[in-house]
Amino acid sequence: MAKKKIGVLALQGDFEAHQKALCEAGACASLVRHESQLEKVQGLVIPGGESTTMLKLLRQNGLYEAIQRFGREHPILGTCAGAILLARQVTHPEQESLGLMDIAVERNAYGRQVDSSVARLTPEADFERRTEPGELETVFIRAPIIRHTGAHVKVLACYKGDPILVEEGLHMAATFHPELTKDLRLHRLFLEKVPE
Repeated sequence: MAKKKIGVLALQGDFEAHQKALCEAGACASLVRHESQLEKVQGLVIPGGESTTMLKLLRQNGLYEAIQRFGREHPILGTCAGAILLARQVTHPEQESLGLMDIAVERNAYGRQVDSSVARLTPEADFERRTEPGELETVFIRAPIIRHTGAHVKVLACYKGDPILVEEGLHMAATFHPELTKDLRLHRLFLEKVPE
């Protein structure tokens, strides 16, 4: 069986850790820096980093509209800054986003870099049913908080009462960094969204 081809946006952030996790999860993962590379993959991961910098680089590399078009037909996973970019509304401060998911996100909501943390939590039953049971290790680094989810957004995990892993149609957003742990369940679940 051919491996699913997943791109990792490689403009800024720890994209190599996502590439490694995707390969370990059974995908053929490649780095995406130009629109021509986007055309060769079946799904895309937008990693963490600094969302305003990533927006600027998306514009400079001609990828902003290209990713919006890609997201209408292909699955995208956004983590941390990637989740901010996927959101329909961004606050603290307000900023432009791709608007591919019906979520509202507050940037840096947990505090500064020194307020970063690691937590172990029990995901929602639907996540465990579709993957396997067990605690989820979550790494938060200047993490955003999802303040609102639309009617068609499914919450797969929460932390301190707020959604941290959500899904809507083709797309998934996580406010934490799954690529910094050894748990591949989220990457595997994302791969299931990519058609054979």
